[in-house]
Amino acid sequence: MEGFQLREVLDQRRSEQLHRERLVLDGPQGPEVLVNGKRYLAFCSNDYLGLANHPAVIARFQQAANRYGLGGGASHMIIGHSRAHHELEEALAAFTRRPRVLLFSTGYMANLGVISALVERGGLVCQDRLNHASLLDAGKLSGARVLRYRHADSEVLTNRLSDSNAYRKLIVTDGVFSMDGDLAPLSMLANVAKNNDACLMVDDAHGFGFLGEGGRGSVSHWQLSIKQVPVLVGTLGKAFGTSGAFVAGSEELIETLIQFSRSYIYTTAMPPAIADATQVSLQILESESWRREHLTDLIKLFRDGCHAMGIPLMESMTPIQPILVGSVEKALLVSRKLAELGILITAIRPPTVPRGEARLRVTLSASHSRRHVDYLLTALNQVQGVLNTSN
Repeated sequence: MEGFQLREVLDQRRSEQLHRERLVLDGPQGPEVLVNGKRYLAFCSNDYLGLANHPAVIARFQQAANRYGLGGGASHMIIGHSRAHHELEEALAAFTRRPRVLLFSTGYMANLGVISALVERGGLVCQDRLNHASLLDAGKLSGARVLRYRHADSEVLTNRLSDSNAYRKLIVTDGVFSMDGDLAPLSMLANVAKNNDACLMVDDAHGFGFLGEGGRGSVSHWQLSIKQVPVLVGTLGKAFGTSGAFVAGSEELIETLIQFSRSYIYTTAMPPAIADATQVSLQILESESWRREHLTDLIKLFRDGCHAMGIPLMESMTPIQPILVGSVEKALLVSRKLAELGILITAIRPPTVPRGEARLRVTLSASHSRRHVDYLLTALNQVQGVLNTSN
């Protein structure tokens, strides 16, 4: 591709040690995985409740594939909206305690579809600086004016809103921030929205399953109503263990998305067997509270162990427990040293995180045991010399 200078761009990324490479997983998600032919104890999956390889979910998927086939075959608006999709939407609406739910194929498509359907040129989108890339991209593509506010800073957000005369104002935030693991101050954000005639949208991809009553997420954790958080987005590929995403809200919101959300209208529906299997994972999520309780115990075990060793952690009460390392070189070195000890934790580097804030993003799952976490702490103790070196 002459004129695009792709090789030069790639060489530059390699020289900065920011080039991404894919690992090849030879088997299911789980605490112990086979990657590139070698076994590891993994702490880098978003399968928070350990449902991605649950036998009941798999069995339901197999049964549903026999009934519905594999592919969705068409968009939801043509003939791709199956009984399995419809029943899952109804089940998720009951779970989130909202009038209606709309399924999307991915979380990225859900965020693109929602923001572009709600605001356009002449509107305003206010985004937390640490929001997920899909939210930031959705704001840019909507055509609305996009302003980013300092992380979790309601005062700066208020100033952004009060200076605007936009016809629609949308505040967008993650419920749980994917790289830091901390919670958005949703109660404060809801008050800011109310006082500035704005609408609050929460992407709770990393909150559902673990936080709130029965795993209903960060909005439930903060005990907020649909009036306070009118737009709620969730993904199914994390704590639910399957694939896809959903938006939960009022009758008017869902109808608006059906009519105007391009990433919903112009794409093939997710495989109906996945939708059917997700009903089982939802039932397990609701009924087996021991998964959340066990995960809470593991988080405490890990944080207490790190504290005892003097390894600083970021402020997080969630399964996302990042160890801030600093330089890219050091993060890669620590990740490599842990891999030599049989621990798989990928180094998170710019542009995913800001420069100078490379980290090891430790993620815990209900499928881990205390023995697994003890071994991780032992391994971290062995590489502590590298962790403690200056950047």
